[in-house]
Amino acid sequence: MVETKSASAQSAAAKARADVAVDDLAAQIAALREDLTKLSQSVAAVGQGAKSVVTEEAQEITEQLRERVRQEPIFMVAAAAGIGYLIGLLSRR
Repeated sequence: MVETKSASAQSAAAKARADVAVDDLAAQIAALREDLTKLSQSVAAVGQGAKSVVTEEAQEITEQLRERVRQEPIFMVAAAAGIGYLIGLLSRR
């Protein structure tokens, strides 16, 4: 009879430890989900910032190219013709 009570007490203690472990695991999963949400938001913010920088740089380079074409139209036409000629040579091969 003493053994039955002892086994029952051990079973109850094991169940209590398992319940504590499950609660701890649930808390860790909730914290992990929160961290992943914050990480996703940070990555999105970084991506938006990079997109803005690249867009501004592309606009600036485009404007510089347009200004150069306005200043030296003959040189730019000759450069375009030269590039076209080289592409034509490379496409023959």
